[in-house]
Amino acid sequence: MKYLIPALRFNIFMTLLLGLIYPFMMTGVSQVVFPTQANGDFISRDGIIVGSKLIGQNFEKPEYFWPRPSAISYNPQPSGGSNLGQASDALKKAVDERRAKLKAAHPYTTEEPPQDLLFASASGLDPHISVEAAEYQLQRVALARNIDKAAVQKILQEVTASRQLGILGEKTVNVLVLNLALDKK
Repeated sequence: MKYLIPALRFNIFMTLLLGLIYPFMMTGVSQVVFPTQANGDFISRDGIIVGSKLIGQNFEKPEYFWPRPSAISYNPQPSGGSNLGQASDALKKAVDERRAKLKAAHPYTTEEPPQDLLFASASGLDPHISVEAAEYQLQRVALARNIDKAAVQKILQEVTASRQLGILGEKTVNVLVLNLALDKK
């Protein structure tokens, strides 16, 4: 009994601190410092929310740029990768299928598809592709939309995000933002 009362008090204190105070404090700080991201960074068109800049979506039509593959079918609820190792036959089979699909959709190039179009991201929800992956798809999108390749290239350059702080990471392209920009054309 000597230790029971202090243990219960400590349990109640930690429950209040970590279960209520800390989450509300972090929510408040994020709403002040990063309000757009904290609220989902939604994109709307004609007053209708069409997606979030933070979560990848599947595009399969030839007139759209395709995102990275997703091991979870772009479902944000179970977010996660496939956990397949490099020596996995299932991973090799999935990559070979993706490679065949990409080569069939891009018959005018002999280039190997970029890695981010072959391998799923760790979260399965990555909304970005590399500039190389977008350029790989450029000809297909221009032909499918029946517009000049240079016009698509210009839109691609406009929506390409530079490195963070000018030195961190690589330039990336948000697939949803790029496809919506193309739809405005």
